[in-house]
Amino acid sequence: MIFRITLSAAMMVFHSIAFAGGLDRSGQPLDALFHKGGYAEFSFGSVDPSVSGSVVGQESGDMADSYTQVGAAYKSDLTDKWSLALIYDQPYGGNVKYPTGTTYPFTGSTAVLKSNGLTVIPRFRISERFSVYGGVRGQTINANIGIPAVSNYSGTARQDEGFGYVLGAAVENPEIGLLIHLTYGSAIEHENQTTETSAALGATPDSITILETPQSVNFNFRTGVAADTLVFGGIRWVNWSDFAITPRDYKLITKNSILSYENDVNTFSLGVARRLDPSLVMSFSIGYEASEGGLASNLGPTDGRTGLTLGLRYETGNTVISGGLNYTMAGDAKTNAVIGTSDFEDNDAIGVGIKVGVRF
Repeated sequence: MIFRITLSAAMMVFHSIAFAGGLDRSGQPLDALFHKGGYAEFSFGSVDPSVSGSVVGQESGDMADSYTQVGAAYKSDLTDKWSLALIYDQPYGGNVKYPTGTTYPFTGSTAVLKSNGLTVIPRFRISERFSVYGGVRGQTINANIGIPAVSNYSGTARQDEGFGYVLGAAVENPEIGLLIHLTYGSAIEHENQTTETSAALGATPDSITILETPQSVNFNFRTGVAADTLVFGGIRWVNWSDFAITPRDYKLITKNSILSYENDVNTFSLGVARRLDPSLVMSFSIGYEASEGGLASNLGPTDGRTGLTLGLRYETGNTVISGGLNYTMAGDAKTNAVIGTSDFEDNDAIGVGIKVGVRF
């Protein structure tokens, strides 16, 4: 019971995935769904990555732009069996900005991808220890890209809305702080109206770019292991090998996609939380993705990662304030830089975040 009262929400309070596989940003968490009673939260994070490489002595400069992440959630008990959560996140993103004024082949290249997601998900308690949940996920996505080295290409994919679904099941035992949940998220298809220009083809009529964000599976757990001590972790699988962004003109010019991935990605996390006093909890966690090898994309020239997160959680009355600091080491990668193979090494990111939750 002591775990349920003091540590049930003391999981990783902020998780920077600046170098996560593909375009993953939020990890699409459902933590709010498992709070007791009514609950609402808002989170904000800022990530400052540093990524640079070189080819035959030509330096790329730092090509990864900093970015922010926001999230929000609301959860309410409808009956003693049914509850409902609304969860907002920014699931995918990309911020690429190669410095101008260098001799690096991709100097001046830019790419920005933005997304918003809203999940409406009811949960049904079969018993005190077993529950199932499932709901609808709406998502918007848009992107802009410019690659001077490829026929002075530029493209804009206007915002499009798409819908998918989420299904899952959970097992819990509050007496020992145990919660295990397994969640499947479907792929979501988008049809983005796209404007492209290039030196080779000029300004052409708009086209439709089919973009399907990948299906995923999240497995998460937490359990008490000693007095006032909780262990937590999880595995996230994302089907990035089926993802590609392939605008019409870009494919005509290069015979390739702007962005695609050869492999699916598995993300592992493991951490421990410890109550320091009745109102304060500290946590430490490690996140890991293995390197896949081969050539990485010039729009995401890292391969795997190891991240360390230190978190604090303070509770006063019905308010819970959580903060975290993350340091992520990016795996070294090689890319095709036209005139040779670029080496991107010793890159990293620092992230900070805060979350404010209120029980009612």
